[in-house]
Amino acid sequence: MGVRRAGRELALQALYQRDVVGDGEEPAAAFWESAAGEPEAMGFARELVAGVGAHAERIDALIGQAVQHWRLGRLSRVDRCVLRLATFELLERAEIPVSVTIDEAIEIARRYGTDDSPAFVNGVLDRIARLTGETMREKDEA
Repeated sequence: MGVRRAGRELALQALYQRDVVGDGEEPAAAFWESAAGEPEAMGFARELVAGVGAHAERIDALIGQAVQHWRLGRLSRVDRCVLRLATFELLERAEIPVSVTIDEAIEIARRYGTDDSPAFVNGVLDRIARLTGETMREKDEA
């Protein structure tokens, strides 16, 4: 598993913990202390979690616009966390191609979500990419 995939999975776990404990709560220090991973993956995970927290309102608003006939609170916790993580990448990590962000989110949803999660995450992220003016091209070409 690559460093960024490992970081994304750690970030998903931290965001899931935050979601269970309550919005706005940072993952417990014990989580970061007990999380196993390469220092580079841990750093990437922390950066993603901090970014999702810093841009939470905008991220949740975009997800809310992109999901049809669903309230954010009705989404499964895993799907909601995967979508938040990937939406942050789409918005703030220009060096990561849109297609990579979406593909990684689909794979993580496949691993941690339900049978329906990969297709759901793909559809929502595709809508978010269109809402934000991104395309499936490389971000730096847009």
